[in-house]
Amino acid sequence: MNRIDIDNIRRNKDFTERFGIDDREEFSLLGQGEYNINYIFNSKAYNKKLVLRIATNSQMDLENQIRYEYEALELLNKTNRTPKPIYCDDSKEQIPYGFLVMEFLPGRPLNYKKDLKIAAEALADIHNEPIPKANNLLKPENPIEAIYEECLKMFDKYRLSKYMDMEIKDSIEYLLEKGKNIKTIDIGNRTIINTELNSGNFLINGENNNNYIVDWEKPLYGYPAQDLGHFLTPTTTFWKTDIILSREEISFFIKEYCKNSNQYKDEKELWNSVKNYLSMNCLRGITWCAMAYVEYQDPDKLIFNNYTYQKIKSYLSRNFLNMIKEEYLNEY
Repeated sequence: MNRIDIDNIRRNKDFTERFGIDDREEFSLLGQGEYNINYIFNSKAYNKKLVLRIATNSQMDLENQIRYEYEALELLNKTNRTPKPIYCDDSKEQIPYGFLVMEFLPGRPLNYKKDLKIAAEALADIHNEPIPKANNLLKPENPIEAIYEECLKMFDKYRLSKYMDMEIKDSIEYLLEKGKNIKTIDIGNRTIINTELNSGNFLINGENNNNYIVDWEKPLYGYPAQDLGHFLTPTTTFWKTDIILSREEISFFIKEYCKNSNQYKDEKELWNSVKNYLSMNCLRGITWCAMAYVEYQDPDKLIFNNYTYQKIKSYLSRNFLNMIKEEYLNEY
């Protein structure tokens, strides 16, 4: 974490004048993902706290990850559900990474047992936002098939590595064989989707208050069912918590989402699309963990999070893989 020296940003004259700070301004760590690091600082020019977000790599293999994120936030600016983007530097002149500045938003992580209604409302507002068809977002023609191809590529990094465990490999290969039968069933119109909706990417301030969705690292021009499937899948809910949603909780969320959606009012019709994404995202979560397990063996890995590493290992355990097989992929 400390291997990124942000002093060159803090001392850059254009930056300090733009945001009304001096070279002694403290940048405090706000949080980090696997491919990004976020700091918070006080801006006198904007009279509020702002967030400096650094993209250390790209999950999407983009040449300009930070510009992609910045433009996505611009598309979402009118929803009042996401951070407003303020500044983007993709020159890599001050540090060897692109970075952006956006507003700081308050809130706590989502509680799956208490906040499903709030989450449904926030997500529907995001999906209701009209997005121009002429946009720079990636647009997979067959989203389920695209996720499946991503799963195969991630799994290859595990399967071909010296850290591969034969039992884990065989289990995942069985799941991938099942995954071949999952097909895209999309209804409605494309819009901007987040694709990575874990509980930590929600900022909750209570009912009838402002509630937000942050971390727009992998947005796509896709169908809302993909976001819903990712949000509800056990590989997502279990990531930051120890919760796997019941079928009743999933039905409640779909019902609340339909109440607030401009596109979807038939819960059963929407579920027929969502359930395939839910199962495919189980595969995506498992294969991502397999790939990440290999990455975590690198002693020079820039960002190492022990909580994440322990979760990765739990996802690759016999019990978890068997649960995914029995509960979410056996029907295919």
